[in-house]
Amino acid sequence: MPRPVWSGTLSFGLLNIPVSLMSGEKPSADISFRMLDGRNNAPVKYERVNAETGEEVPWKDIVKAYEYEKGSFVVLEPEDIKSAAPESHDAIDVEGFVDAEAIGPQYFEKPYVLVPQKKAEKGYVLLREALQKTGRIGIARVVIRTRESLCAVIPEDNALLLMMMRYPGELVDVHDYSIPEGARGDYRITPKELEFSEQLIETMSGDWQPDQYKDEFRTRLQKVIKERMEAHGVVRRKTEAPEAEEGAATNVVDFMSLLQQSIANKSRTPAKKTAKAHRGEDAADEEPARPATKKTAKRATTRKPAKKTGKTTRRKSA
Repeated sequence: MPRPVWSGTLSFGLLNIPVSLMSGEKPSADISFRMLDGRNNAPVKYERVNAETGEEVPWKDIVKAYEYEKGSFVVLEPEDIKSAAPESHDAIDVEGFVDAEAIGPQYFEKPYVLVPQKKAEKGYVLLREALQKTGRIGIARVVIRTRESLCAVIPEDNALLLMMMRYPGELVDVHDYSIPEGARGDYRITPKELEFSEQLIETMSGDWQPDQYKDEFRTRLQKVIKERMEAHGVVRRKTEAPEAEEGAATNVVDFMSLLQQSIANKSRTPAKKTAKAHRGEDAADEEPARPATKKTAKRATTRKPAKKTGKTTRRKSA
């Protein structure tokens, strides 16, 4: 079973629902390629090279820096980044609810599935049914690793989805482009042309059946790869060990009392950290939560642009 990307509580008002965040996407379906040396078919490594000396840089000597001008950087310590991160890492805090149709598709980015932890099914179903009945979705924030993201809690059949969202500042204003405006008469569109267009749309319309749509290019490319494997052999790689399953428990709560208090208070109470001890430990997707610190030791350095040696390619540390 896949390991959770994140574990904590989904909170709105005084209700806290222990959940695990599971990926809503399958592993990338893209077919990736490795570079090999054509002389002996050995893999070609991607080296971390110093742009000035041409020497490989060990991971322990790599630091993060922000390039505020061309060739000028300010180096950030791990404590600097952590001090800017929110303190709450184990709660999805719902800040409000909006009509499901009020948000345009450009705001939604990546889906996850919220899976209730043990004994949290009642709160999970309660929120799901309430969202479906009111036709609303929850707008929340979640911290994964050190990044705080905007997200939406959306009911989908029997599940609650967590859709990662883009902030308005990340989107391009469509008015920045030359978009046709005005009535159809301004573009000499006749009523008959519009009628035929509508008829064409109707004849091509039907129920959404996702199984009809497949990645044809990937299928054809896999066929080519299989033929090459049969003709020229394959290179074996070690299989990874199966991952351990994750689980967590929670306490039974009085939902009616919490709902009444939430309505009376008309304010959100921070989520209780009931599932912190059972958070997912996937190092590739989440760092352990640590209190924020006020230390902001920054070292500013200014350096001249690297000389072109023709030997190396400079890589910036993100």
